[in-house]
Amino acid sequence: MGKYPRRTTSCLRGRQASGTKWEVGSAEQQADVIPHEIITPVRHTGLGFYYLTGYNLPMFDEKKSATVTFTTAVIGGICLMVASFAGGFFVAGTVWGSQKAASLSTGADQPANVDFSPVWKAWSVIDEKFVPVSVGSSTPVSATTSPNSAEERVWGMIEGLAASLNDPYTFFLPPAENEQFASDMSGSFEGVGMEIAVRDRVLTVVSPLKGTPAERAGIKSRDLVLKIDGVSTEGMDVGKAVQKIRGPKGTVVTFTMLREGWNEPKEIKVTRDVINVPVITTTARPDGVYVISVATFTASAPDLFRKALREFVQSGDRALILDLRGNPGGYLEAAVDMASWFLPLGKVVVTEDYAGHAANVVHRSLGYNVFSDKLKMVILVDRGSASAAEILAGALRAHGVGKLVGTNTFGKGSVQELVEITPDTALKITVARWVGPDGVQIPPDGIVPDVVVELTEEDGKADKDPQLDEAVEMLKGE
Repeated sequence: MGKYPRRTTSCLRGRQASGTKWEVGSAEQQADVIPHEIITPVRHTGLGFYYLTGYNLPMFDEKKSATVTFTTAVIGGICLMVASFAGGFFVAGTVWGSQKAASLSTGADQPANVDFSPVWKAWSVIDEKFVPVSVGSSTPVSATTSPNSAEERVWGMIEGLAASLNDPYTFFLPPAENEQFASDMSGSFEGVGMEIAVRDRVLTVVSPLKGTPAERAGIKSRDLVLKIDGVSTEGMDVGKAVQKIRGPKGTVVTFTMLREGWNEPKEIKVTRDVINVPVITTTARPDGVYVISVATFTASAPDLFRKALREFVQSGDRALILDLRGNPGGYLEAAVDMASWFLPLGKVVVTEDYAGHAANVVHRSLGYNVFSDKLKMVILVDRGSASAAEILAGALRAHGVGKLVGTNTFGKGSVQELVEITPDTALKITVARWVGPDGVQIPPDGIVPDVVVELTEEDGKADKDPQLDEAVEMLKGE
C-alpha cells in the first residue's frame, strides 16, 4: 500500500490530467455553432465557453447517436476502472475523500477506560482448550501449532471490532484481501459487471453496468445476493464476495437472488467477461430533445461530457435530458466538473461532513456556467444511481437547473478512508457523510425524484421506457 490514506464512497476523488492546451475558434465560428439563446451571453468569452468550443478536439461522427467507450475490467461484483492518482487509486463506485488523515501512531496507546482482560482471558482459554475438528487421534495439538495462528487471531479481532460498528462500509482487509485490492488497482480484470454493497446486512446489487454480462443476465439494482455458487452470503463482506465472484473470462458464476415482488429466490447464471463500458452516450432525438447518458464518473468523463455538451449545442436542440440511471459513481471531481457547466462560480455542489472529527470540506462549482435560463433540462435517476450520480443529480435539482424523474436513488451518502494498519493490512472506515447544497445528507433510502415513474420488467421486455417518455413530455410542456 502507498503511504497516503485512501478514501472511498461509491465515487472517487482524483485529478484530471493537466497540460491540455485549448484553442478557440473565431467569434464567427463560435456564432455558427452555438445557439445563443441557451448560452449565457456574458460567458461567451469565459473559461467555460472556451472549453465548450475548443476546436482542436475531435468531434463525434455526424450521426444521430454516438458513443465514447473505454475498456474496463469488472471484478466479481465491483467494477474496477483502473487509474492512479496522487495519494490513491480509482475504483468505480468509490469516491476518495479530499482530506489527508492525520498520521497514525504505530504504537498507539491502549485506551485507559477499556478493560481488555476478557480478551486475554479468551485468548488463554483458546490456547489451553481448543482442539481443531480435523484432529483424528489422541495426539496433543496446540491452538498455536500454526505459526500464523496468533496473527490470524489478531486479524479476526480487528474484523470483529470493525463489525461492531454495524456499518456495512467499514471493514478490515487482512493480508490476502488487501493484496487483492492493491493488485486490482494495477491490472485488468474480468468479471460480471456490477457493483455490490452490504445493505441492511444483506449483500445487495447497487447497479449492473450497462451492456455488461450482469445486465444481460437480467440482474437489477437492489437485487439481494443470497448465495454465490451455492455459498451463503450471510455475514459475508464485500471483499470476500468479490473473491468468490471474480474469475476468468468465459467461466460461469451462479447467483441465488431475491427481488422485490418475487415469491422465492431464483438462480441467475452469469458468464464472466472483459467489459467495454460506454462512459458517455449521446442521442439527438427527432423531436428536438437531446439525451446525454453518463454510465460512470471516470477520470476521462469530464472531457467526454464537455464534448457531449458541445455536440448538444451544435445540434440546435433546446431541451436536454441527463440520464444517470444505473450509474454507480466514480470520481467526485468528475461530478463537480459536470455540475460546473450549469452553476455559477462558488455554488455548493456537495459538502464532506466530518461530524467534528475534522474540518468539513465544501466542493463548489468551478463556474463554467455557460447555459442561460432558457435551457430546459430533466435528470433521470433510479435505484442504480449512487454516490457521485446522487451528488450531481441532487446539486442540479437544489439549484433549480432541472427536475428529477424516475425512482429513488440508491442512497450512498458516506465517505470511506482506507487506513494502513500494518504494511500488509488495512481498515476501510467511514469517516464522513455527503451533504447536499440544501444541507441535507443523502438519505439511506435515496433521493426521492420530483416525478416518480416506475420502469417494470414488462416495460423492459417490450422495449418501453416510461421514465424517458415522461421526461420528454415534461420538456415539451415547458
